[in-house]
Amino acid sequence: MAIVRFKHYPTPGFRTVNNPLFHNDISQFVGRENFNANPKVNILENETGFHIELAAPGLKKEDFKIKIDKDILTISVEKEVNSEEASGKYTRREFGFTSFERSFTLPETVDQANIIAGYENGILNLTLPKLEEVNRTMEIQVS
Repeated sequence: MAIVRFKHYPTPGFRTVNNPLFHNDISQFVGRENFNANPKVNILENETGFHIELAAPGLKKEDFKIKIDKDILTISVEKEVNSEEASGKYTRREFGFTSFERSFTLPETVDQANIIAGYENGILNLTLPKLEEVNRTMEIQVS
């Protein structure tokens, strides 16, 4: 006699509802374009400043809002996508909304007045130059 593992489901229909809901990624149900997730970011530092790369394909440069408030750089997008397709007697409408917000605390060495932003090939590029170091050492003559 062999021992067989048995999973008991309360009703036969419960198995078909339970498995897709709890064992799949939620983005399969709502669609990738409607699933709000923060985009991936690369931050690089060199001698002259910082460089931020934010992956956000499918957007336009007008969709981005970039602001600085008390040393916090915030990048946000709010975009509503509506599409309508009419064929014969049927009309199909789809509504979608994409939004995200990423915030970064800027170090004191960043020259906030000279930040440059550009968007190309689905990548938002920000260049944050460093301030020129002020020589704070002085020699005082004794008279």
